[in-house]
Amino acid sequence: MNTRDPLLTVDQAAERLGTGVRFIRRLIQERRIRYVKLGKPVRIPESALTAYVAEHTVPTARDERARYRKAV
Repeated sequence: MNTRDPLLTVDQAAERLGTGVRFIRRLIQERRIRYVKLGKPVRIPESALTAYVAEHTVPTARDERARYRKAV
């Protein structure tokens, strides 16, 4: 995490992902996403959301086929 990486509240993280707050809290509880604990409240680095989305993005079928083609 760099110094320019904003820390988001659980509500803000949920809004950015278009999910409910309960989903974000479950990700935190299951330690499936990085977070920062500041006493009782927690904050999620914006880069952690970006990484989570990148890790869970499913490639298209075309991208998958291209991965297995032989180079000519």
